[in-house]
Amino acid sequence: MKSYPTENIRNVVLVGHGGSGKTSLAEALLHRSGATTRMGKTTEGNTVTDFDEEEIRRGISVSTALAPIEWQGHKINILDTPGYADFVGEMRAAMRVADLAIFVVSGVEGIEVQTQVAWNYATELQLPRMIFVNKLDRENSSFRSTLEQLIDAFGKSIAPISLPLGREHDFKGLISVIDAAAFGYDGSGQPSEEPVPEERRARLEEVRTNLLDSVAESDDDLLERYLEGTEPTRDDIIKALHEGIDDANMFPVLVGSATKLIGIDRLADVIVNAGPSPLDRPPIESDNGETRDSKPDSPMSALVFKTMTDPYVGRVSFFRVYSGTVRGDMALHNATRKTDERVGHVFTMRGKNQEQLSEVVAGDIGAVAKLTHTTTGDTLADKSSPIEIPGIEPPEPLLPKAIAPKTKGDEDKLMIGLHKLIEEDPSLRLERSDETHQTILWGMGDAHLDVILHRLSNKYSVEVEEIPFRVPYRTTLRTKAEALGRHVKQSGGHGQYGIASIRTEPLPPGEGIVFEDKIFGGSIPNQWIPSVEKGVRAAMAEGIGTGFPMIDVRVELYDGKFHSVDSSDFAFQMAGSLAIRDAAEKAGVSVLEPVWTLDVLVPESFTGDIMGDLQKRRGIPEGIDTVGAGRQIVRAKVPFAEITHYATDLRSMTGGQGTFSWQFSHYQEVPHDLAQKILERAKAARTTAT
Repeated sequence: MKSYPTENIRNVVLVGHGGSGKTSLAEALLHRSGATTRMGKTTEGNTVTDFDEEEIRRGISVSTALAPIEWQGHKINILDTPGYADFVGEMRAAMRVADLAIFVVSGVEGIEVQTQVAWNYATELQLPRMIFVNKLDRENSSFRSTLEQLIDAFGKSIAPISLPLGREHDFKGLISVIDAAAFGYDGSGQPSEEPVPEERRARLEEVRTNLLDSVAESDDDLLERYLEGTEPTRDDIIKALHEGIDDANMFPVLVGSATKLIGIDRLADVIVNAGPSPLDRPPIESDNGETRDSKPDSPMSALVFKTMTDPYVGRVSFFRVYSGTVRGDMALHNATRKTDERVGHVFTMRGKNQEQLSEVVAGDIGAVAKLTHTTTGDTLADKSSPIEIPGIEPPEPLLPKAIAPKTKGDEDKLMIGLHKLIEEDPSLRLERSDETHQTILWGMGDAHLDVILHRLSNKYSVEVEEIPFRVPYRTTLRTKAEALGRHVKQSGGHGQYGIASIRTEPLPPGEGIVFEDKIFGGSIPNQWIPSVEKGVRAAMAEGIGTGFPMIDVRVELYDGKFHSVDSSDFAFQMAGSLAIRDAAEKAGVSVLEPVWTLDVLVPESFTGDIMGDLQKRRGIPEGIDTVGAGRQIVRAKVPFAEITHYATDLRSMTGGQGTFSWQFSHYQEVPHDLAQKILERAKAARTTAT
């Protein structure tokens, strides 16, 4: 593919709810532009942008794919993103590097949850937007109903610039509001002008008048002429559309059918003629406020927004150049990690296929293989004039799963595979719990983690099983106690002798373990006192018969006995361990559970249900805040054991409209009857393990 000047580049991200037809639209744009010779279908698993094995298996997009096309002397970089909530991290990363978001909305289902989620993020980014109402050839489709939903949800800035010609199975083309003309389409997506049906003329006139009013109001001279009876010209309309889109205060709506190739050419025309180029967008700004204009001769800066592993070339880094030019065999500086990289060939990707480039200029999107230190979110820059672009913050993973390799000895392969997958997908998090001794993989939901586990099997030949997730319970003593630890073995040969007397008491939460030396008169020599403490702490860390670490206890060593020959470090460690075990038996043990602060953001209509559900989970409500747009935040403190699958449960309760964030708060005592069940399960698990 040839190199295009910055002003002739358009970076477009396709967003919307899963199933609205984003991948089919990408396929239609590729085919209509001549980039492909035949149309693939998601149902047949042969589309350009859904090439991953998991995408073919599931019939949905699970990662962002790049697909550039050429149209009227311009290059359009299409970023096809997933529409399901589990893969929102892919969508957010692609939106960061796009200059225009095209919201694909089904004319059958209308606005759905992820449409609103993506719109909110576009608003946060101040990203220009357009809407393509798709599937108007389907049964029960309704453009009028969908348009009303769009206006209700997103306001009066919604501006239809085309209307459907025909309904449902009779949908055959569109009526251009700009040209006041109708166009029918043949099977190859070629339009031919035809008269506007009589019954549609009044509607066309109404919509066109609204559009012309908006255009005239955008310019004082235009308004004056308009009031005198002179309509804005086509060029005036396109210019006003361009300015309105770029300022994110006008959101054009187009109609069509991706699978029937209806309206695809008009969409591409609007992208090229009215959509923003990289030069229209604000200069990129670094963390310290430094800016760079999108010029090919400026010092180079680029943001890596995606990493994938190609079976033939290894790790591939996708980047958007914000200033300067990237060429093959070029030395670059990773400004994020303060390391140097050597670029080999630069190329673009059309789905899974590489197309070589001579250079990637400011504003363009490209890819490079085998960067040593660079991962998603890093800035590549000119070493003589480095700039660090704000990184891409992945969404917080909210669903934990405990995993283990099915085959013993595959632990290293599992860790290698997981770390490579995390390089590709930063919305994953891996942790090894020292308390529960489990490997925990955190993701965005069940589907997300299922995809990852299948990739582990297919790419890295590691079969993984999910094991029951263990909550990191802890314990403490119920009351004060005096206890004795006696470790004496003197039956011939070198013996062992250590006796320790301790007093214990529970401490307030968060105080930890406090060990105090109250020995007087040398009943235990100073050299063995640290040994007693070591034994006490080791036994508490192991859980003293429960498997759950003991916390928030004061231990006072006040007396003991030693033997001049048989006493040793080991003997007094054992004495300390036995003493704290004796104290636990006398004082009794309380089970403590982690409690997390939960902030649940939902539409107001769900607030009551959420409050009731959290109380069933032993949660303590802490308040409700109204945040506008008909949404509220419900705050509560909830035991972690009750919300380990809350990501899935909340999505089910709210139809995907609810989100939440959480953080650890404190440990609190578990109710007695529940504590007994927890201890019985822990005992059974230890018995099984041995």
